[in-house]
Amino acid sequence: MNNLTEYRWLPVALPTCSNIFMNIAWYGHLKYKSSPLWMVIIVSWSIAFLEYCFQVPANGWGSAVHSPFQLKIIQEIVTLTVFVAFASLYFGEKFRWNHFAACVCIVAAVAFAFLPNTHVSN
Repeated sequence: MNNLTEYRWLPVALPTCSNIFMNIAWYGHLKYKSSPLWMVIIVSWSIAFLEYCFQVPANGWGSAVHSPFQLKIIQEIVTLTVFVAFASLYFGEKFRWNHFAACVCIVAAVAFAFLPNTHVSN
């Protein structure tokens, strides 16, 4: 294990950066509905390249301390958190009670994914 993989925060910090680019690539063009689709696709793919530059190392280094399932759960909660901020700041969306309830359910799923693995044998 090298110095980078010893840090448990990398699987959270790198996907956060990745998700900022992902949200810009996937949703940023919605404010520019008159842009031709071909241009939106090319710009989005260019931005998505930066997303992958953060997400792929996050999974590689994160696998030293988390299972692939846990990495995916971390990535999903980061995605949700970054999207809530992005939607609020970029689109002016209001965070409503039903959005909060949905987030609570997802956080509960994260908690279940990180429960200790207890195997009961017969």
